[in-house]
Amino acid sequence: MADVFVHKPVLLEEVLENLITDEWGIYLDATVGYGGHSLGILNRLNPEGKLMGTDRDQEALSVAKRNLKRFENQVVLAQVSFSQLEDFLRQQNISQISGFLFDIGMGSWQIETEERGFSYLKEGPLDMRMDRKQALTAYDVVDKYSEEKLVWIFKNYGEERFAKKIAKALKSTKSEIRTTSDLRKIVEKVVRTNAIKSLARVFQAIRIEVNQELEELKRGIETAVKFLKPQGRLALISYHSLEDRIVKESFRQLAKGCKCPPTIPLCICGATPELKILNKKPIVPTEKEKNLNPKSRSAKLRVGVKI
Repeated sequence: MADVFVHKPVLLEEVLENLITDEWGIYLDATVGYGGHSLGILNRLNPEGKLMGTDRDQEALSVAKRNLKRFENQVVLAQVSFSQLEDFLRQQNISQISGFLFDIGMGSWQIETEERGFSYLKEGPLDMRMDRKQALTAYDVVDKYSEEKLVWIFKNYGEERFAKKIAKALKSTKSEIRTTSDLRKIVEKVVRTNAIKSLARVFQAIRIEVNQELEELKRGIETAVKFLKPQGRLALISYHSLEDRIVKESFRQLAKGCKCPPTIPLCICGATPELKILNKKPIVPTEKEKNLNPKSRSAKLRVGVKI
């Protein structure tokens, strides 16, 4: 096995340019993966600067540890979900962070590993857990959820127009659905033309449900804003509309401050803005990056500054 795994971090230069404001600061990469962005951050920091790297995927953390070895005195790596970030930081006795990075997309290593069950293109068990210690798997969702709940998931997490037909077919089949191929065959029977798009949406929806990705993202943003020091930066890279909608709306609300309902013309809650939106429009990859790394095509980077 190679000592270092090559990984192309998306929008690396744009992230570093917008995230790093204090070379002596403490930064948290909440989706450290194989350490691509983290390595870039560490190369920009003074030797006194620190990086906290967290991820739900223990296998990725093991690789990141090797890839970041020459900076081991500046790095703390831990298996932590977004919703656990606050507890983690308190355990580390850290009260302020100079910058948070969330790269919300799936790692290519996760998609390409058959046994993880993330891809409809590869034969594997219906798993889809980012944290393989958790109980709920994709098999549980398909096997135990009601038809009505599956419809809701496919509609809300996959924006799939054949949600009802697919859910009905899944619950009416007499064959057990245990593998990615089993699931793919049923979707393809229901959606006879252009099934690839439906497959992508169904697999995405189940994955989001298994990992509670949207709720985790909301919790991660809340914690980041709470721990950012004044003028600290929050950078988030999203890859599909559901994630980007949450990021965009969260930023809008944090920049507005007021939490009063729209029916109240004047603010009575007394809340003040917590974040300044650095880029009104998301930063997207250059054509050069898209050509070199096709997986970056849908990436959108949004950055906020703590007030």
